[in-house]
Amino acid sequence: MQPAPYFADLADNSLPVDAAWLTAGDGTRLRRAIWGKAVRGHVLLLPGRTEYIEKYGRVARDLAARGFATVCIDWRGQGLSDHLDGRRDIGHVEDFAEYQDDFQTLLADPAIAALPGPRLMFAHSMGGCIGLRALLNGFKPDAAVFSGPMWGIAINRYVKPIGEVIARAGSKLGKGALRMPGTKAETYVLSDPFEDNLLTGDAEYWAWMQSHTKARPELGLGGPTLRWLDAAREEFARFDAAQMPQTPLLTLLGGDENVVDASAVRRQMARFENGTLVEIPGARHEIWMEQPELQRQGWDAIDAFLNAQGL
Repeated sequence: MQPAPYFADLADNSLPVDAAWLTAGDGTRLRRAIWGKAVRGHVLLLPGRTEYIEKYGRVARDLAARGFATVCIDWRGQGLSDHLDGRRDIGHVEDFAEYQDDFQTLLADPAIAALPGPRLMFAHSMGGCIGLRALLNGFKPDAAVFSGPMWGIAINRYVKPIGEVIARAGSKLGKGALRMPGTKAETYVLSDPFEDNLLTGDAEYWAWMQSHTKARPELGLGGPTLRWLDAAREEFARFDAAQMPQTPLLTLLGGDENVVDASAVRRQMARFENGTLVEIPGARHEIWMEQPELQRQGWDAIDAFLNAQGL
């Protein structure tokens, strides 16, 4: 398999890595990486919107300390995977089913299929949306951990109907590849100041994330398109109509969550027979990249959950 570029200096870990290109069924080129050795099992780590493999280097380091190898992917339109017309000022898909194609391509990779179990899913933000759909489609990991899952988007309740109408109308008029009004062409960590950011209260982590796209601008991504937002809305509606899976599931939610819709997370978690919701007061969207004490609370919850599952 053809090696793919990997920026070890950005990932901030000393783990051995296997980075490679995969090709989805529609010809889209995807980048994936496998970190470390699967002593206790392995984790399929599903990133959020705008994210890229190297951003999870420190998380992989924490998982390696627990005996897990980590698999990570650049979704189509993100990181070094193929973008619509090569553009990095927009995040776009026509349908969230495209992300399921990416996920299935990842699972079919012989190097990943050969990793010893148990197999866990760790999913953040948009990755939580993709991960839940995968579970509903029949994927059966031994357990799943979600962080700030995107089962709704935090939009002011007065603005939300307008945004949805704009997204739906733009999609129907063939303008779905236009960036959503109010979003920016530049990646969020460079366009907004730390003091006002919605991701983390940890200044060092914020600076670390900024250093990535300053060093490698090709890893950055602008705002979502009208069609992306409308496709997300369609996916959320499918979740509301679905019967939730039986997979043992832990969800971490920050008390200061303002990226995804916290009420939607609580509503969906109440529908899981085998789900646990842990809310961490003071944490923002990126619990795995928060202040050390808030991170510790998240990892303590994860360790207790995995131990309870015998994993």
